Amino acid sequence: MKLNYYLLILFSLVLIDISTELRILFDHFTLSSLYFAIGKHPLAIFILFSYPYLYKKINK
Repeated sequence: MKLNYYLLILFSLVLIDISTELRILFDHFTLSSLYFAIGKHPLAIFILFSYPYLYKKINK
């Protein structure tokens, strides 16, 4: 398996971006906290959901 630094950096930057929202969601999950986490960081959420596709395409 080839290690791709682009995907590793992208994934770590996304997690840093939404770390506070993830902490709130793990502490006390509500639908409103999920809604505001998605609303405040739509690009980060999109990258998280498209990460398997990117991994498959880049490591092909």
